[in-house]
Amino acid sequence: MPQIVVTIDGKTYRMACSEGEEDHLLGLAARLDARIGELRGSFGEIGDQRLTVMAAITTMDEVAEAQNRVQELETELAQARSENSSARNGRDVLIQTMNGVSDAIERVALKLERLEDRD
Repeated sequence: MPQIVVTIDGKTYRMACSEGEEDHLLGLAARLDARIGELRGSFGEIGDQRLTVMAAITTMDEVAEAQNRVQELETELAQARSENSSARNGRDVLIQTMNGVSDAIERVALKLERLEDRD
């Protein structure tokens, strides 16, 4: 199992990860480090632990918002699929109706031709 070293808020941590996940984990650590840096810039020196907790809470808030948006999009997708299915059913009914009308027109045309042939 690969191990990497990340630096967050000036402190280094050795972490294990799955094969191939090294770059992803390094990126996540860099984002957390940047978040803590932003908070430190906004609030000053309020304590390492407090900054870390604030970074975690703001990150979880973003995750919750993203999860809510995903749920909204899944609901919209389900509705669109349902509407698409209804539209396809309506299209099929329309096609059947048009085919029936076309058949009726052809029968009328044949009858008219037969009448003309008699004359």
